[in-house]
Amino acid sequence: MESVPVRCPACRRVHAYSTPVYPCPCGAPTTPPALRGAPVVPITHRTWNDDWVTVRCRGCGRLDQWPQPELCCPCGTVLRIPVRPVTAHGGTVAPTDGTRSARPSHIPPPRTAPPPRPAFRPRPIRTARDVVAGAALYLKWLGYHDVAQPAEHSPARIDLRATGLIAQVDATTRPTALRDVECLWLHALTASARSVLFSLVGYAEDAEACAEGLGVPLFTMDLTGTPQPVNTPADELISTGA
Repeated sequence: MESVPVRCPACRRVHAYSTPVYPCPCGAPTTPPALRGAPVVPITHRTWNDDWVTVRCRGCGRLDQWPQPELCCPCGTVLRIPVRPVTAHGGTVAPTDGTRSARPSHIPPPRTAPPPRPAFRPRPIRTARDVVAGAALYLKWLGYHDVAQPAEHSPARIDLRATGLIAQVDATTRPTALRDVECLWLHALTASARSVLFSLVGYAEDAEACAEGLGVPLFTMDLTGTPQPVNTPADELISTGA
């Protein structure tokens, strides 16, 4: 996919950014069209409407709401990537009332998606090992059937692997930090894999913002062993599965 250069206004670092791809219900890949050359905007606070953009599918012409593209700069600044707005005739005229449609109640899976999954059956958590086992069970429920733990302890803190996926499980008693999200994302980028993060306690605020921008699904684990989605990429993973 073509990338666009994005310069962080805080540290002046230039990044090559590619917008994420989402599955239209018709089955065609859909991506928000980045507006090349437009200045990015640091996100200092969030609003419901600003987190979503309208995107037209090039395959069937359908208009859907998808997450607003974002980039988390290593300096800690979260950047909103401007996209070309659409009109009823496919033009690029920006809306005049400053509003967008409400967030969709769910993100529809493509028509090729498998039948609905049965209810997830968790296992209670009593030890740190139970947290890892519960995350593995959940990934299998999502459709990753070859989930396994590395034979040796990974210096990159990769606790689970599957085809096209690596996962980290934080069973400590502190909120998962920004650095954990960044390191996992970089490791997944190197391995050409998807990354998923599970945390027993939760996440630091900047870690959540960064994961949203990078498209890393975040889940928390309660003591029943049931993962709960924390951000939009996690909701999408639940909707589409492996």
